Amino acid sequence: MKILPADPRATYLAAQAEIDAAIKRVLLSGHYILGPELDAFEKEFSAWFGTAGTVGVGNGTDAIELALLAAGIGPGDKVVTVANTVTATVAAIVATGAKPVFVDVEPGTMLLDVAALEAMLAKLRDPKIKAVVPVHLYGLAADMPRLMEVAVRHNLFVMEDCAQAHGSLVGGKKAGTWGQLASFSFYPTKNLGALGDAGAVTGRDAALLEKVRLLRQYGWRKRYVSDLHGRNSRLDELQAAILRVRLTRLDAENQRRGEIAKLYLAALKGAPLALPLVPEGRTHTWHQFVVRTPKRDELRAHLEKKDIFCGVLYPMPIHRQPAYHDASLALPQTEQACAEVLSLPLHPGLSNDDLARVTAGVKQFFA
Repeated sequence: MKILPADPRATYLAAQAEIDAAIKRVLLSGHYILGPELDAFEKEFSAWFGTAGTVGVGNGTDAIELALLAAGIGPGDKVVTVANTVTATVAAIVATGAKPVFVDVEPGTMLLDVAALEAMLAKLRDPKIKAVVPVHLYGLAADMPRLMEVAVRHNLFVMEDCAQAHGSLVGGKKAGTWGQLASFSFYPTKNLGALGDAGAVTGRDAALLEKVRLLRQYGWRKRYVSDLHGRNSRLDELQAAILRVRLTRLDAENQRRGEIAKLYLAALKGAPLALPLVPEGRTHTWHQFVVRTPKRDELRAHLEKKDIFCGVLYPMPIHRQPAYHDASLALPQTEQACAEVLSLPLHPGLSNDDLARVTAGVKQFFA
C-alpha cells in the first residue's frame, strides 16, 4: 500500500461521525456565511491559542495580506521575510502593494536568521522597511525573543506566519503570540486542517483585529456601508464547523506527530542525513519531518519505487522563481536548503509498521 506524505482523508475518517454531524448541522441551519459556527470557532480557537481574538478568513494567504493591510502596510513599503517558504507568503506581501525583502536562514533550523536580519537592517538603514514576517516552518518556530528585540529597536511590525506551527512553542509561549498579529492556514494537510480552504488572523491587539474583521467583508460595520476599502475573504460555516471538531483533536494529533518524529529520529540516527534540529526552549509540532541530503532527488525516487511518497518543501527559493527573480541576490543557506530538503511521510494516520517501512527504505538507499 502507498504511504503518503500527508493524508487528509485519513484525518477525516478518524473523526467521520463528528464531522458528518457538524456538516449536517450547518446544512440544516440554513446559515452558511458568517454565522454561529464561525463565531464559536473564533472563540474556541482564541481560548485554545491564548490570544485576544481570532478572525476567520478565506485562506492563509488572505490572512497574511489582511493582517499587513490592517497594520497600514501598503504601496511604497517593504516587508522582510524568507525565501524558502511557499510562494503564498510573498504573494500576500505583494498583494498589499509592498515589496518583499529577503533575508537568509539559519543553517540548522532553516528559519529566519535574526543575526542576518539585524545586519541587513543596519546596512540598509531603509525607512521603507516597515514589517517583518517570520515564517515558522515545518512545525518549528523562529527565535521570537531575539526577533522581537530587533523589531522593537527598529520599529518594525511583526506578523507571524503560523501556517505550519499550530501549537508550536517558544519559551513556553505559542508561536503566533509574540508579534502584533499572526496568520494561520487551515489547508487540509495542516496540523489543524479544514476540508477546503480556510484561514485566520489572530493577535493581541483588539483594534488591529477589528480592522481585519472589517477588511474581510468590504469594510462593512453596517451592512452595505463600507467604512474601509475591504474585500471578500470569509471563512464559511461548513469549514468553521469542521474546524471546531478538528480543534478538539489537535493536541492529541500533535502528540502522535511527536511520537512519530521520535521514532524517526531513533531509527535514522547515524544515517548519512541531516536530521531535524530542535533548539533548546522550543517545542516542535512536526508538521513535517524534514531531512537533508545532497542526494535528495535520488533518495526520493528510490522511496517512490517502494510506494513511499515524500514531499519537497520547497524545491526552489522564491528569489529564483520567474515571478520574483532577483539575479543580484544571493542567499546561500536558503539555496542550499532548498536543494537538499526532503519531507518524510508524517501524519497521525501512520502506523508504526508504516514508519518501519519508511526508515528501512531510507537505510537501504544509503547501504
